[in-house]
Amino acid sequence: MQYFRHFVTTIDIVFDKKTLYEPIWGFDALSDNATVTVHINRLREKIEEDPSTPKYIQTVWGTGCRFKV
Repeated sequence: MQYFRHFVTTIDIVFDKKTLYEPIWGFDALSDNATVTVHINRLREKIEEDPSTPKYIQTVWGTGCRFKV
């Protein structure tokens, strides 16, 4: 739920995994970046009509993710 709040309050801004990890868990993002990927995929499964071709939570290749409306 925290990722969803973060995305909808920052529409169209691209975030890398480190930037998404730190505010949610409150410590250095050197831990497991896969955690962010798993949470984003779960969020896509909940809000996207087709999670394999996301309309709202988009991956920006080589940079990170953003929320589009």
